[in-house]
Amino acid sequence: MAIPQNLFWERFLSPVVRFLIDEEGLERYALSIDWKKQSDRFQRSDVVIPSYYSNHKFRGIEGGYLNPKVVVSYDAIMQYLLPPNETLVRQALINAIQVQPRRILDLGCGTGSTTLMLKHAFPQAEVIGLDLSAYMLVIADHKATSAGLDILWRHGNAQKTAFPDAAFDLVTTSLLFREIPTTVSQAIVQECFRLLVVGGQLLILDSHQKALRQLEWLNDVIEEPYLREYATFNLDESMGKAGFATLPTQDVWWIHQVNSGVKPLSKADVTIHKKVRQYVSKSTDSSDLEDLGSPVFGIRA
Repeated sequence: MAIPQNLFWERFLSPVVRFLIDEEGLERYALSIDWKKQSDRFQRSDVVIPSYYSNHKFRGIEGGYLNPKVVVSYDAIMQYLLPPNETLVRQALINAIQVQPRRILDLGCGTGSTTLMLKHAFPQAEVIGLDLSAYMLVIADHKATSAGLDILWRHGNAQKTAFPDAAFDLVTTSLLFREIPTTVSQAIVQECFRLLVVGGQLLILDSHQKALRQLEWLNDVIEEPYLREYATFNLDESMGKAGFATLPTQDVWWIHQVNSGVKPLSKADVTIHKKVRQYVSKSTDSSDLEDLGSPVFGIRA
């Protein structure tokens, strides 16, 4: 019999994590921040918080990412919940980048862990992190400032970002789809297609769907309300439906995966679809994409 998700966290994982992190230090840090003043720098009145997000719980804590207590503890907890190492897992997304982007959008950026890595990898690119939680952006901005990185943080919904068409060369998401309904996931994939230039790339880093389907206990360990729904969601099919030419899914330490798609010249261009599949590698050498006529390379179609 499967252990209820909240009970699994409370009985087994929570005591271990609490032993490893400095809860008192995190509480002092939370109290040192004027959350209203700091979050007002990012808060946008036109952003509507969906119910699935406002009702979300992070490790049993009410309010989810709209709760400052959760926000300050997020990084401390996640470093132990992304085996074998959080940085290695996030680096898999960086390694899968096949373009040389001038503008990058990181959707559902949270506290900016992946966003900072993107800026380190492409220091000349304009990097934007978008998230529904203005509190998360407070932490992300603090991390970027401490690291001396110039990143733009935007409060917004990944379903409707309000950015113009073909505004980005690279769009990424990390650990987002497992936390949201699949109908929302499909809408986000479609939005990514709209946001990308021709030849632009979409990268999705998340939990390994096949492992979730085969290892039921992983659903309890990760503890997300939409996890089982996500496990049965076909990401490649979703990207294909949106118009992407998809690349083979990459396994990341057996419990994570990276899905990738490229925006071709047209949805029906089978020749481009086949060509795109030829450039799968772990390098960032993009020479074989130049004939796609992508503004990523300063070339007009």
